[in-house]
Parts: sequence; C-alpha cells; structure tokens
Amino acid sequence: MAALPTSGRAWHLTARPHGWPVPDDVALREIPVAEPGKGRILVRNLYFSVDPYMRGRMNDAKSYVPPFELGKPMDGGAVGEVIASDADGFAVGDHVLHGLGWREYAEFPADRAVKVDASLAPLSAYLGVLGTTGLTAYAGLFETASFKEGDAVFVSGAAGAVGSIVGQLAKIKGASRVIGSAGTDAKVDLLTGEYGFDAAFNYKNGPVKDQLKAAAPDGIDVYFDNVGADHLEAAIGRMRNFGRITLCGMIAQYNTTEPPAAPRNLAQVLTKRLRMQGMIVMDHMGLRQRFVEDVAGWLAEGRLKYQETTVEGIENGFDAFLGVMRGENTGKMIVSLDR
Repeated sequence: MAALPTSGRAWHLTARPHGWPVPDDVALREIPVAEPGKGRILVRNLYFSVDPYMRGRMNDAKSYVPPFELGKPMDGGAVGEVIASDADGFAVGDHVLHGLGWREYAEFPADRAVKVDASLAPLSAYLGVLGTTGLTAYAGLFETASFKEGDAVFVSGAAGAVGSIVGQLAKIKGASRVIGSAGTDAKVDLLTGEYGFDAAFNYKNGPVKDQLKAAAPDGIDVYFDNVGADHLEAAIGRMRNFGRITLCGMIAQYNTTEPPAAPRNLAQVLTKRLRMQGMIVMDHMGLRQRFVEDVAGWLAEGRLKYQETTVEGIENGFDAFLGVMRGENTGKMIVSLDR
C-alpha cells in the first residue's frame, strides 16, 4: 500500500473582498492531512466546483450558507477517490461526492459522502448536470416556477451551468418558446444550435429590454433569473398575467458596492399578478431521486446535452472562480486535479 500524504494544498480566504475579489484576498497554503479516524474517510480530490454563490460566502453576512472563515480553507462541491477508509461501506478506490473542495485532500465523516459511479457518467458530471447544478435547474423550473406544457420561458445566463439545463428541460417538457441571454455571440449560437433554444441574444449588443421584446413578441410565462438587475426588469416587463419568476442567482450585483438601479417596474408584479420566488437547491433535496432518474434518462437518449469548462491544477482554482464571475465559462466550471 502506498504511503498516505501528510500534507496537501488548500485555498484559504485571507481577507473579505470589497467589490471584485483580488489575489490578495486568498492564499494557496499547505495543510496537514490526517489518517481517517473511526467512521471517517480520506479522499484525494479529482475535481472541485467553483460557483457564483461562493462570492457571497466571502462576505461576513448571514445567508443560507455560512460565510467562509478568514484564515481557513474554503469549501464547496468536490468529487474524489477514497485513498483510506475506516468506515463501513466505503473502500479504497471508491469515488465519492462531498463538500470539501478547494483542496487536494479531504478527511471527513463518511456520512457526508455520496458514492458516485464513473461507469454511468464522467465523474465531473456529478458536480454539474447530475449534481446540485442540475437539481437547481430541475427544481427551479418544475417546482418553484410551476412550469407547464405550452409555457414560454426566458432564461438569463443561459449558457451557464444552470441556465443551459433549464432551457433544455423546458424544451423537453413542451415549452412553446424558449429564449436565452448570454454574453457572447458564440454562446448565443450554442444556445440556438446544440441546446435547441428557439431564440437567444447577446445582452452586450443592446438593451436587454429591447432584445427580449424582439425575441418574445408575445410575452413570456416563466422567467428563470440567474442575473438580476436589467434582466429582471426586462423580464417583468414581458411577463404575461399570472407569470412565474424563479430567482436563482443575481450575478450582475455580486461584486457591486452600490445597490442596483433595476428593477424599477415592480408595480407590474402586482398588476400582472405575478409570482416571484427565490429558490435554494437545499430546500429541494426530496426531488433528488426523481431528478436523477429523469436526467440520466434524457442524457442517455441524447435529449439533454451539457458542456463543461475545465481548468487544470489547484494552483489555478482562484482564477477559475474569477472566470465564472466574468462569464468566461460555457456550462459548468470545473477545476481538475486529476493528474
């Protein structure tokens, strides 16, 4: 048996960012690695996730997840290989999904890990389309937005990890029209090509309000919001009566230091009798089994497609996170340590 590592690298938060995070806010440091105690496992991480919600965790503010602690390793979704185990049901060589990313090695109680099968899908997919990313899209569309066949759907940030799945799920379930916004012309082409959106636009090419009106001349029934600000205002303006809005993310204001100017048309939420609801994926874990069965089937049938943007090396983890915040990813952003 190969000797176990005694240390590994992990990203630490060293300062609370003001506005955009900068390299001085984080540090990649060596931390000790312990042999697993009773009921615990030691995992060599192969992939970890970087996501927009992590920007909020860099602030010292109360939210649905605790903030990162200063001077401590950050955490998030990861997939890895068990390299030592003192827990029933987990053997060396098993692949697991867990919550201690941003590091090379993780030692933790085995009941915080979920086994994943590399023969069913690439391991990185369990951080994206088959993980909480996919479940966010599934629950946010079908449960929070109460999607029904024939709805017209608008998705912002539609080439991202969640948005790209939302639009495809709506098409699979019989949407009358699916519209997406993205930040480059290449992403717009991806949405209307590979992902099958009926229309898409580059929000940098003109006012979102005008472009959405052109793409959805008859209005929309569902808006899945990953952006906030001008996108939310434009969507409210195009909503039909009794429309539903899922507030999943507001990446447009994560790094701002001033309150957003939009939306300025909230009175229409009243006059159109709209339902606008925030959603956090942790509230929908009861859907996981149905979600996995549905999505795995659609993937196998080729009806659901996904892309990943992979950054190699833990040393590039913070740059990968900044890339997500700048919209440089297509689909899920993954940091690979598999080397």
